[in-house]
Amino acid sequence: MTEYILPDDASLMILDDDAPFRTRLARALEQRGFVVDTVETIQEAQSKIRTKPPAFAVLDIRLKDGNGMNVIDYLQNHRKDSKIVMLTGYGNLATAVSSIKRGANDYLAKPADADDVCKALLSERDQSPEPPENPMSADRVRWEHIQRVYELCDRNVSETARRLTMHRRTLQRILAKRAPK
Repeated sequence: MTEYILPDDASLMILDDDAPFRTRLARALEQRGFVVDTVETIQEAQSKIRTKPPAFAVLDIRLKDGNGMNVIDYLQNHRKDSKIVMLTGYGNLATAVSSIKRGANDYLAKPADADDVCKALLSERDQSPEPPENPMSADRVRWEHIQRVYELCDRNVSETARRLTMHRRTLQRILAKRAPK
């Protein structure tokens, strides 16, 4: 694990509705020295920001109760110097540009490595963080996306295949295999 030099105020809020991911990321960032507070909804995030705005924030874009990008504006209104990293399982250029324009420091695709999140949080605004040491392969990114859509479709193969515009049998073969490295 890499050693990081954190500022005196290392308060961090993680907003994500995926509980296992949120817990793993919180644990990993606590081990790196952050004082982590986790929330699941936009309303919880706004409440935490009102009482004590964090120095750092990791926000998911798609949440059950709305869009995490709205929290960027809310946090910026309460603490201008906060550093924000956006996470999403649905990476696309338009949302990346929009989140950066709104005030996020970086934009990472899920599942993001804790070291990549750390580097993004601690990088200067006009300086991009170093590229990841072990980036996911294209096959792994594709597999993760398929798994996420499959879960969002309540594990319905036919509906998932329709949304991914792929043949149902092809999807079944992909789902039956192990995750690529």
